[in-house]
Amino acid sequence: MPNSAINIYKQRRSQYVIGKDLPISSTVVTALIKEAVKQAPSSFNSQSSRAVILFNDQHEAFWQLVMDTLRKIVPAEAFAATEQKVNSFSAGAGTVLFFEDQDVVKELQEKFPLYADNFPVWSEHSTGIAQFAVWTALSESDIGASLQHYNPIIDEAVFQTWDLPASWKLRAQMPFGSHEAPFGEKTFMDDEERFRVFS
Repeated sequence: MPNSAINIYKQRRSQYVIGKDLPISSTVVTALIKEAVKQAPSSFNSQSSRAVILFNDQHEAFWQLVMDTLRKIVPAEAFAATEQKVNSFSAGAGTVLFFEDQDVVKELQEKFPLYADNFPVWSEHSTGIAQFAVWTALSESDIGASLQHYNPIIDEAVFQTWDLPASWKLRAQMPFGSHEAPFGEKTFMDDEERFRVFS
C-alpha cells in the first residue's frame, strides 16, 4: 500500500539530539512553517493558530528563560538532569512557539452559541493539527524536532519578553535543528487493541 503521505508521516519522529547546522536557510524554514500553519485545517475555518518562530539568540534566550523558570521549582539535587534536557533543546537552531488566539474562540462562541462549549476543544484540535503539519514539513526537509510543553509555568515570562497579544494562549514549543543522532526505536501497540472496523 504505497502512499507518499504515509511515508512522510513515518519520517516524522521525535529527535532530541539536535544541532545548529540546518540543511536549508532560516528564511526557507520560516516560509515552510508559515505555509504549514496556514494550510492546517481548523473548525469553521477559524484560523485560530498562531506561531512565534525563534532563531539564534532569540531561540537561546527562550530556553534560558525555561531554564531560569525551572530552576525556581525543581529541587537542586534533581536539577542536573533538567539542565541537560533543556540544554539539548537550546543546542538546536530554532524553536516554534504554538499559540491559540482566544479572541477567535470567544468570537465563535458568541456567534454560534449552540456550539459554545465545543470551540475551546476544537481550538485544541486546531493547534494539534498545526503542530503536526509543521513537524511533518520540517521532517520532510531533513530537520529534526520534538514537541515540548513547558506552558503554563513560562507563559508570563514569554509574553513579557516578546510582547505578545494577551489573547494568545501558549500551547506547545517545538525546538528544531540538524539531526545529530539516530532516532530511537519506535514501537506500536497491537492493531486489535486500537482499531475497530465494521462493514
